[in-house]
Amino acid sequence: MHTDDKTLRERIFHAVLYEACAMALLVPLGSWLASADMGHIGVLGLMMSTIAMLWNMLFNALFERLERRFGWRRTPAVRSLHAIGFEGGMLLLTIPVVAWWLDCSLWQALLLDIGVLLFFLPYTYVFNWSYDHARARLLARRRLRLQP
Repeated sequence: MHTDDKTLRERIFHAVLYEACAMALLVPLGSWLASADMGHIGVLGLMMSTIAMLWNMLFNALFERLERRFGWRRTPAVRSLHAIGFEGGMLLLTIPVVAWWLDCSLWQALLLDIGVLLFFLPYTYVFNWSYDHARARLLARRRLRLQP
């Protein structure tokens, strides 16, 4: 399945929905696992979420260009490449933020981020698969309504 071109508005919607669902799952879990105040973890989550939303929009736009250029279809292998690429970029962007906010070493921040990554790899795959299928159904219904 190839995606139709997405508008900036849809890219923003996709990124916000992705992050809102992740935060609803991850902040309470992270607070519980770390025995930390939910507010402190929540602020870190918001910082990381902001980074992730901006990265999400940029990464997806670039990845979709690659899809078009090379004629890729959203097979499990391509979806896995997408998830790994996105999360690898997130690690590079967020490790310094985690180290600063939690006042820990870069090594400790890497280990913490790996834990978050273990959550986000399957989450990214499942979320984007679900989003793509829901979007395809919505677009198909719109096309049917527009036909005379």
